Amino acid sequence: MAKRNNEHLSIQDALKEFVETNKLEKGLDKVNVADAWASLMGNGVNNYTASVNLERQTLYVQLTSSVLREELSYGKQKIINMLNEELGKEIIKKLVLR
Repeated sequence: MAKRNNEHLSIQDALKEFVETNKLEKGLDKVNVADAWASLMGNGVNNYTASVNLERQTLYVQLTSSVLREELSYGKQKIINMLNEELGKEIIKKLVLR
């Protein structure tokens, strides 16, 4: 049975402790990266985005438009910086557009 703390914890602290104890941070990062991509890129890019996957520190984005892929490839580092800023920590080191 889990250890019970007698002191009062805020919900935020309790959730952080739960995530750390159960090693769920990597899974949450994958979900958060996909959500950040959707919010930052907007509907124009999201309509042509087939999948967004985070593996280790590389973000793989599959696009259905070769023209859009070429345009986004010019600003890879800017996209990485924007996503990391949105997430609040440096999760992404490399971006691969497919």
